[in-house]
Amino acid sequence: MAGLLQTSFILSYMVFAPLFGYLGDRYSRKLIMALGVALWSVTTLLGSFMNNFGWFVVFRALVGIGEASYSTIAPTIISDLFIKGVRSKMLAFFYFAIPVGSGLGYIVGSETAKALGSWQWALRVTPALGLVAVILLLVVLKDPERGASEGSGHLATTPWKEDLKDLGRNPSFILSSAGFTCVAFVAGALAWWGPKFIAMGIALQRDDGVQQNDVAYKFGLISMASGLLGVPAGSFLAQRLRHAFARIDPHICAGGLLLSAPMIFMALITAAYSDAVCYTFVFFGEFFLNLTWSIVADILLYVVLPTRRSTAEGVQLLVSHALGDAGSPYLIGVISDWLASVMKSSSVAVDVIATNSSKPLAAAVTSSVSQENALIEFRALQYALFTTCFVEILGGLFFLINALYIVKDRLKVERAVKTEVVFVHNSLQQSMRKLVTQLS
Repeated sequence: MAGLLQTSFILSYMVFAPLFGYLGDRYSRKLIMALGVALWSVTTLLGSFMNNFGWFVVFRALVGIGEASYSTIAPTIISDLFIKGVRSKMLAFFYFAIPVGSGLGYIVGSETAKALGSWQWALRVTPALGLVAVILLLVVLKDPERGASEGSGHLATTPWKEDLKDLGRNPSFILSSAGFTCVAFVAGALAWWGPKFIAMGIALQRDDGVQQNDVAYKFGLISMASGLLGVPAGSFLAQRLRHAFARIDPHICAGGLLLSAPMIFMALITAAYSDAVCYTFVFFGEFFLNLTWSIVADILLYVVLPTRRSTAEGVQLLVSHALGDAGSPYLIGVISDWLASVMKSSSVAVDVIATNSSKPLAAAVTSSVSQENALIEFRALQYALFTTCFVEILGGLFFLINALYIVKDRLKVERAVKTEVVFVHNSLQQSMRKLVTQLS
């Protein structure tokens, strides 16, 4: 049920992403984003006042609609303002906000809940920041022509059906989206279950207890630090090596996932023995995972035509979240619950002994059962989280295959844009000649 909260948010997010992609390729992107952030903020605030779990789930889903508008369209505006190396830097600056923002969410949320004595107040901080964002979007942001940075600002939009067909025939788009789906799966699972799992591991180490808010605070700091370092590091490596190695982008993404997998595995192993060692492995696991964020966005922008980029962003968000973090928190929870029930079924005899024994013996056995149950719950969640390591390896394979197609697909877009620019230039020249002839 806890995982369902995140799943409901991601489900609406992914379903509405293609719709905002369609609108973003055809209408005012600035206005769409402002309305989306406003919806995002209002529904977050209203959700904090819900006393019924069902209604709370509904408002979490509505928050996802607002976020879909922003996440789908914002990268395409960046692509129209900057080009090549500068665009990569700006995308890195934009995408490092995801892990850093998530980390700040843990920190601000846990501290606000602790200070005011209610977790609902953690959701009442966001709307004020959302209001600031809406004002900045409407007053400061300028919406450039689509393809303006590449000199193709006059490209005409094509029917949405044709856009989708073209994306379906684009190997680099398909494979990078598949790899990013694996990234989303792991990121969603770790963000949702990471603090709880570490808290369970620390509780097994000592008897003085542990506050999950404290674990969430530390987990947030680690997530923020890994994002601050990992996202720019991926972009920096790609920019420095791109001139010498044309296929470096998918190779870095593949390397990041394949290096992250053993780090996450070791974090899961060491949680019950040393929280400091576990936190260290979590940092490096998330650092290597974060190498991919801005690079995947850059790949999409240079293998897709400017007039189809919002649609491509929407489709990629739909696929990556549908098969990634929309289901991973819930799936991990289901696997963990099932494993726990299987493990506990072998301990039924102990419960029977405790029930039929004398009071002192029953108390001792009950205490033993309680400790055993805690260990079972920990092991069940640990085994469930091991699936993230296998998913990371699968994602690395997708990116390695992507490297076989990346150069051809990039050149195809560059030629199409160049041809269109030349066509527009020639058309303008012909129009000017006709005008001069008529005037003379």
